[in-house]
Amino acid sequence: MEKRLEFAVKTLWVYCPRSVLIASTAYRLSAQQRIYSYILRAPVLQDFSDRFLEWGQSASLEQKTKTYYQTGWRLLSMTPLAKMKLDYIAADDIYALRFPASASNANCALRTLRRMLHKAEEWKLIFRVPKFRLMKEHGRSMTIDADIEAKLIAAAALCNWRTKSFELFRDVVILMRDTGMRNERELYRSRIENIDRNNKFIFVPDSKTPSGTRRVPMSNRVLALLNSRCSGRSEGWVFPSERSRAGHLTTVGKLFRQAREKAGLPKDLVLYCGRHDYGTRILQETGNLAAVMKTMGHKDVRTAMRYQHPELDIVRDALNATQTMTIQ
Repeated sequence: MEKRLEFAVKTLWVYCPRSVLIASTAYRLSAQQRIYSYILRAPVLQDFSDRFLEWGQSASLEQKTKTYYQTGWRLLSMTPLAKMKLDYIAADDIYALRFPASASNANCALRTLRRMLHKAEEWKLIFRVPKFRLMKEHGRSMTIDADIEAKLIAAAALCNWRTKSFELFRDVVILMRDTGMRNERELYRSRIENIDRNNKFIFVPDSKTPSGTRRVPMSNRVLALLNSRCSGRSEGWVFPSERSRAGHLTTVGKLFRQAREKAGLPKDLVLYCGRHDYGTRILQETGNLAAVMKTMGHKDVRTAMRYQHPELDIVRDALNATQTMTIQ
């Protein structure tokens, strides 16, 4: 009987939570009281964020994940949801949200909200999490080619940065294009001990996936750059940072945005586009999809296939070869 009653009140709560609150004053059964306690103690999302972010800082999460949740909450805090009680948030309220910039930005907020609601369910503050879908994201199509690289570096030289900051930005952009390494997880964590100058490769000991552990070949430009940057040092981080808790560089996002704006380049262009350029160039020059997968740390062929673009020259030549009439 108690289980049936509990199920009935849960069902009523899902469809009309206010009715359950009103009914709670009329009944005093133990099963109902436990259910009412969920509703009565459900906090406002704004208040719950303090507990969630505190949990995020103490949990064994990657620093990137912690930063991701902080950014997500910053976006959520500017929406009407921030002032709603957790048990009142429904899928329709979530779908009505609007966020600035790209779908990726919106999904950062939505993933954070989903995690917050699941933690609230785990902590017995709500019965269940409303189901909702993320926004559809389109894959990156832009690349940092040689022309864009030159524009970014030229613009950075006009930004009145310290020489150290300019050289850091320049080196990161070049290494992204010529190594195809993931910036935060691989490039910024590079260590001098993992650079084999004799055999010209960089060993990546830890990555996003098990297949990410690999050897990345070094071009002559990369070798010269690393020899200059690591001159006089035989161990330690390639990009050390005294201000970072990790001891190494964690982002150049602010510098990249400033240089991008100075160069008049689109906002869709991000540093990670340098990795896309690497895959595109290697596949075009070699035609070896397996080599691209191995050097970039991809396991899924479909992921690597994104770098395979139709050759416009080939299509153009084929069209010209089949034309029988020309226009005077």
